[in-house]
Amino acid sequence: MFKVTPNPPSPRRGHLFTVSPDIPTEALLANASEDLRSISAIAADLADAVEGSRRSVALGLSRMADGVHLLVERALDHLESPELAPGSVKI
Repeated sequence: MFKVTPNPPSPRRGHLFTVSPDIPTEALLANASEDLRSISAIAADLADAVEGSRRSVALGLSRMADGVHLLVERALDHLESPELAPGSVKI
């Protein structure tokens, strides 16, 4: 007997979210970069709305996201221009 609709994919145990294995590294890093900018903006906005230790926590989160964003951007730079990567050998 031929089924008109295929069976749904089997759920993976232990994985709430998955990332498709065929997505290029550059696309993954670009999305991570954008998400980090959003996290930083949300945290900075929250810092404006609160005071005291809560403000310090929100600002800390914003600055941490900014730092990680710089790391992701550097990784993107290395993908685009491998000669800029430390330890690269020029031939």
